[in-house]
Amino acid sequence: MQLSLKGTLILTIAGLVMLSILAVALLASHHYARSQEELLEAQAVNLGHTLGEESTDFVLTNDLVSLQRRLERYKQTTPQVSYLFVQRQDKILAAVFQGNGVPRELIDANQPLDKHTSSLKKIMSKEGDKYLDLAVPMFEGRAGVLRLGFSEEHLSMQVAQLWQGIFSLALVILVPALFIGLVLISRITRPLAALVKAAGEVEPGKKMDVQFNVQGQKEIQALSDAFRRMTSRIQEYTTRLEEQAEALEHAHRRMQTTCEVARNVSALSDMDEIGGYLMRRIKKIIHCPSNLILVFGPDRDVLFVITEKGTYPVSDRQTAQSIDAALQNLQGVETIDGRVFESLPLPEGFVLGEKQVVVPLYYEDILCGAMLASCSSKCKCDSDSMELISLVLSHASGTIRRAILHQEEIKKLKQGVSESAGFEGMIGRDYRMQTIYRLIQDVAPTDVTVLIQGESGTGKELVAKAIHARSSRRDNPFVVINCSAYPATLLESELFGHEKGAFTGAIRQRPGRFEQARGGTVFLDEIAEVDLSAQVKLLRVLQTQKFERLGGEKSIEVDVRILAATNKDLLEEVKAGRFREDLYYRLDVVPINLPPLRERGNDTALLARHFLERFAAVQDKRINEISSSAMRALLDYSWPGNVRELENVMEQAVVLCKGETIALEDLPDKLQGARPARRKTIEDQEKNLLLETLEACGWNKKMAAERLGIGRSTLYAKLKKHGIMDSSTS
Repeated sequence: MQLSLKGTLILTIAGLVMLSILAVALLASHHYARSQEELLEAQAVNLGHTLGEESTDFVLTNDLVSLQRRLERYKQTTPQVSYLFVQRQDKILAAVFQGNGVPRELIDANQPLDKHTSSLKKIMSKEGDKYLDLAVPMFEGRAGVLRLGFSEEHLSMQVAQLWQGIFSLALVILVPALFIGLVLISRITRPLAALVKAAGEVEPGKKMDVQFNVQGQKEIQALSDAFRRMTSRIQEYTTRLEEQAEALEHAHRRMQTTCEVARNVSALSDMDEIGGYLMRRIKKIIHCPSNLILVFGPDRDVLFVITEKGTYPVSDRQTAQSIDAALQNLQGVETIDGRVFESLPLPEGFVLGEKQVVVPLYYEDILCGAMLASCSSKCKCDSDSMELISLVLSHASGTIRRAILHQEEIKKLKQGVSESAGFEGMIGRDYRMQTIYRLIQDVAPTDVTVLIQGESGTGKELVAKAIHARSSRRDNPFVVINCSAYPATLLESELFGHEKGAFTGAIRQRPGRFEQARGGTVFLDEIAEVDLSAQVKLLRVLQTQKFERLGGEKSIEVDVRILAATNKDLLEEVKAGRFREDLYYRLDVVPINLPPLRERGNDTALLARHFLERFAAVQDKRINEISSSAMRALLDYSWPGNVRELENVMEQAVVLCKGETIALEDLPDKLQGARPARRKTIEDQEKNLLLETLEACGWNKKMAAERLGIGRSTLYAKLKKHGIMDSSTS
């Protein structure tokens, strides 16, 4: 319990009075007790010497009876003496002592200092009684020692009586002093009580203008004035704190919203997801019918438009640069001329006004975009909401920037993969296709004859076109002759031409395909279908670059390069007698064997995506993906028609697709029920790994062995096991 000021002062006065009286009582009792002790000591010494002289004669005359009577008489006449006894050579001659004899401890407690000097000591009995013990030598100790004990009990009683008197006097003084102090304190503390009452009525923020009138000493008046000033200041501070608290709460809500958006945005990686989430949150902050965010690409030549439905790029460099220039001078949220964005392909529903509200988007103090708000005349956008959006965008700018860069990197990687997988219109990353690409590069600059073999649809004509495109004849004609498209009677005329009247219907001279290809390349597709008679002329052309038209006699010399292709095994055709052996060896100078699609591994997926992009652009559809089930069906199918069949299947799937992803239902029935193609064995995988590593290392076997983590001898053994030979030497 806390005391009041008045009670504290009264207790303080009472305490001071009591402490003063106590101090006086202690000093008085100490001096009184000391004087009484000195008096008792003087009486004891005087009595002891007197009694000692009187008792000496009795001891020397051996009158112990008279000695005993003398001691008893002294005991009776001197009440303060508690005991007396005479000791001589450890023998008690006479004694006045209560109890059964003088205790040994008492005899030993005190002895004269010497034969002339008495000894005075304070001793205490076992019961706690205090005595002043005197040992007096009699007749220089020859008559023994007189011992007297004086009780200090009467001395303690006298001191106690003194304390009682002092405290009685203290009470007589204390009561009037407290009454007088109470009156004085009440008078002094009355103004303070009024001030305390007024302070108790003060309620910060509610009741601060309390009226009170305090009269008193200067100090009290000064305290009153200080109190008035303090309440006034508290009122001001309270008002200011309430305003700051409201502003802090508002800032907290803004920061909470910003942190929540930043946390949720950072958990997303796809630009469409990030844009959709941001636009939904912005729509909750400002109630505009439509908004969008513009973000510049890494090189600031591409502009990404982020809407609630998705993100799309604007690749017009001039548009991006003009908008960039217009946004560079922004100083926070501003309204600028809407005509700046007229060249921008805006999403449906976004109304571009004459004055456009723009919120700049900064990343590390660099302008990287802006938000456009499609505000109507009834729009309720305020500056505070726009500042909140600016804060949200500044926190999300890093994530937006990273997503844009990631999207651009993926695009570049896809382009890089397409470029590395593509070669003169051919698509393939399989090691055998890569070997064919290098072989084309090697043979293209020469005029050597090339025999291209492979199943139908593997791309034999593309290989021939690639050889022509990479040769020195690229600017001259590339003539394709499908030998299976002509009957035997017309094929020779088609190849070498004919003279007028050479056969029925030959009404004029007609140059052959060899003449048309002068200086260029002749591609003989399906060479196995050429008749034996035509094979003879063809052999002569290969040997001499000369021939005669059908029905003509004049030899015609041409400068052409011959490329041939077939889907049959020409060596078997030679053995069967359907193809000339000498022509076969003339054609088979550099053979190129195209692998079927079913043996090209993941090239199926690569080609499928390539055809998807091509046909989606032709059909003007937005199809981005192939579902996993559809891709599995594509990979499991054996593709007897090879790349040509895959191309037709993907064209059909794009036409039938209703969404943005090719589903299994969009594929032909033959693929939906296809059995998985033969899986590669471990040995197949090992062989492919060896070939891919060797190709990557340029057939440097030491480097390939290090990359594979095996010894060079082990590598040679595996190459021998799989029958792999260095393509550069072969």
